[in-house]
Amino acid sequence: MATNGAFHSTSAGFRQHLPDLTNPRFQIAKEQDADSYAEAFISKQNPPWLYKLTQAWQRLYEEPYKGITSDGQVVPDLYSIADENVPIEAIVAATNSLLSKLTPDEKARLSYPINAREWRAWSNPEMLLRPFGLRMEELSEPATTSILAILETTLSPAGYQKALAAMRINHFLGELVQLPKIMNQYSYNFLLFGTPSTTKGWGFLLYGHHLCLSVYLKRRQIFIAPTFTGAEPNIIDEGPWKGTAILHTEGDLGLELMQSLSSAQQTKAQTYKLLKDPMMKMTGDLCSDRWNKDDQRHLCGAFRDNRVVPYEGVKVSTLSPEQQSIVLDIAEQFLLYHPDESRKAKKELMKKHFDDTYFSWIGGYGDEDAYYFRLQSPVVIFEFDHHSGVFLNNEEPQKFHTHTIVRMPNQGDYGSATRDSDEIL
Repeated sequence: MATNGAFHSTSAGFRQHLPDLTNPRFQIAKEQDADSYAEAFISKQNPPWLYKLTQAWQRLYEEPYKGITSDGQVVPDLYSIADENVPIEAIVAATNSLLSKLTPDEKARLSYPINAREWRAWSNPEMLLRPFGLRMEELSEPATTSILAILETTLSPAGYQKALAAMRINHFLGELVQLPKIMNQYSYNFLLFGTPSTTKGWGFLLYGHHLCLSVYLKRRQIFIAPTFTGAEPNIIDEGPWKGTAILHTEGDLGLELMQSLSSAQQTKAQTYKLLKDPMMKMTGDLCSDRWNKDDQRHLCGAFRDNRVVPYEGVKVSTLSPEQQSIVLDIAEQFLLYHPDESRKAKKELMKKHFDDTYFSWIGGYGDEDAYYFRLQSPVVIFEFDHHSGVFLNNEEPQKFHTHTIVRMPNQGDYGSATRDSDEIL
């Protein structure tokens, strides 16, 4: 939750960039639901840059899964099966409760094999490009409540509240721009992979605008990666959820770390001085460019499951104990969806790799600057980005629009490194 000062500052900031709702973009969309909105985008290929990006995503989606690496070579044996005290019996019971409330047709549409490619079909835009699984807003209230119960049982208490905040802020944005049929608290798809089990691997995927959670469970261990959490704006300033705010702590901690570095370390960490720097690779190859209009500075977003992301910035092992503590505080926030013991275990694994963990920065690092940062190791990648407007009309990145990504490289995503041979993606 933001402080009162931060609350009013952020609220005033985004309120200055509310769009003109008489614009045909909004007037046409008001008459559409999620399906017709997506169909209009696909059939008209408008805007062209976004349509081109979705075609690049399709090519990436069709690639066999390998995993994100720093040099193209997967580092083996980084992850192992462990007991993280995940409440697997309760999670299985919550999932079976959902299944009991579905029709045979709904069960069929919900369920996928454990090794289905649809694990990788998540994407963040509000457009329903791949209508897999079940759409929460189309289900009965008991079924929708059951999906929320699965999330609440699986995630940490703070992580569940974070997910709810993202969904509620999406609803708030839908109200701001008068598109509630396209963006609301239940405009998310839910997929089940494998059979809920206390002994074998299985999992689920939730995806939609500004919230994508991929969850793999095996016995009492859990992998929640990839994740995408975003917000535009990142605060609700009116209505029943007034005061809801997310992703401020992550950003503040990153800025604190950057500002704590020596001048020499800041120079090394700052890979680009401008958020859209002329030195960035922008050739038009949307599968590999360093910047594009949708992902902006993010490297590890939707469909980037096999991307090569070289290390850059300052090495965490060269930082002071106090600065390394901030790194772990950042990890705490990015891994917040994980249950407490699982999150602790993954932070301990991250600490073991501090010699190969890098912190990098793009943009300024004054108190009012928008910015991007990344923490990258062999076992985690955290990306934080201040974004330009998509529905709000700020052309330059602002601190009230935030995107964050969690990846587990070297086949940690989707729990791949701990899967049995018959579960491999």
